[in-house]
Amino acid sequence: MDSEQSSSVKNGSQRRLQNRDRVQSDILQQAVRVFAQSGYEGASVAAIASASGMSKQNLMYYFPSKQLLYQRVLDDVLDEWLARMDTLAREEQQPADVLRAYIGAKLRFSREQPWASRVYALEVINGAPLYGEQIRERVVPLLRKDIAVFERWIADGRIAPVNATHLMFAIWAMTQSYADFSTQMALVLDRAQLTDNDYADAERLVTQMVLAAVGVAPAGEKKPP
Repeated sequence: MDSEQSSSVKNGSQRRLQNRDRVQSDILQQAVRVFAQSGYEGASVAAIASASGMSKQNLMYYFPSKQLLYQRVLDDVLDEWLARMDTLAREEQQPADVLRAYIGAKLRFSREQPWASRVYALEVINGAPLYGEQIRERVVPLLRKDIAVFERWIADGRIAPVNATHLMFAIWAMTQSYADFSTQMALVLDRAQLTDNDYADAERLVTQMVLAAVGVAPAGEKKPP
């Protein structure tokens, strides 16, 4: 095979891989919405295929079973969530800056990926029957790493003594609620959906609450005696 033929074969292979990635991405985008709306049991491969604009048989060429598709959806959700969680591990920065960035990242995830947040929440609410092992293997080690950062800050006198585990639980609950319960919030606020100002207000308030809990003053303010 000459160099021209070899290049043509290589380019053809790359195009096929790119097309496969694009199709899989389209399927996953629809699957996360369907799973979030219907749950694992209520969702069907046929419904996801229809939303993706393809036949059930074609979809199953890419994802041979509903469970494999569901697990891939949750893998992608967890990848992004853990990437944002990793912000907290930068202990060389000031605690206020780290916590502010972490809270902002979690709220952006709730705003930008509401279906992803909801499908993950549904799995956990149901006892994580299909994804519990992955949560133990991936979330728990990073959480322990983040808790160790809090404990070093406490030991160094940089923050007040707190139960870091439950503080993290509280941050998760406050930030994730803006995805899982955004419809209720919008109804209470008498609007179609949450606005830029709503998320900005939420970020300010959650940050203030967390910084107060650890005895750290926001930027520009003196720490109380």
